[in-house]
Amino acid sequence: MTTRVALVTGVVGGIGAAIAARLAVDGARVAVSDLPGDALQEAANRLSLPAFAADLGDPASVSDMHAQLVADHGAPDILVNAAGGVRGQVGTPLEDVEPEAWHRIFAANVDASLYLSQALVPAMKQSGWGRIVTISSGAGLRPSLTGIHAYTSAKHALIGLTKQLSLELAPHGITVNSIAPGFVLSNPATQRQWEAYGPKGQAELVHRIHTRRLGQPEDIAAATAFLTSEEASWITAQILSVDGGIT
Repeated sequence: MTTRVALVTGVVGGIGAAIAARLAVDGARVAVSDLPGDALQEAANRLSLPAFAADLGDPASVSDMHAQLVADHGAPDILVNAAGGVRGQVGTPLEDVEPEAWHRIFAANVDASLYLSQALVPAMKQSGWGRIVTISSGAGLRPSLTGIHAYTSAKHALIGLTKQLSLELAPHGITVNSIAPGFVLSNPATQRQWEAYGPKGQAELVHRIHTRRLGQPEDIAAATAFLTSEEASWITAQILSVDGGIT
């Protein structure tokens, strides 16, 4: 890993931050990205890693960020798309789904992965080696506990994109996999969702999990470390549920 450059997005959230920290410990030269603002700089400071701000749902912003990253640190061999989430939204009835809200979630969860892959893959092809990991969700495999139509749909779309990219890129030495986390308390949105269940709902959720505990960001980071390693060279197009057995 000491020869690898990794870009990890979505580091303002706990999962992205844990992944960036784990890959750095494993020896990769890690850069992080998220939306511009104090939150990104604070996360980068905590991680002691260089930050490159971008609106990842905007292809021009991704292109500018990528150019600066390559100039400063070289072309990434590893891309971990951990950006996404519910973008502050809550579940609504079907009749109340607004187009702008729908597209905002798709931009963060699906468009960002497409634009980042377009930017980084040419250099991976040239070197004949690359690792792409998308962070999807159990909501990409079944209905979402959030009740947010766009989130469930976007995560299903992200899994589809992961499989299509794998088919195209595997002959070039680039693997593309996805991790589908279960319930992980990793950011304010998941904390609010957890609290909304109340004691009874919380107990019922934990009882459905075989390991009888919620996930930690480090659980997702450990799986990512494996999928981005040399040992995972014959694993691609896979959706790894890291959820304590709830699947």
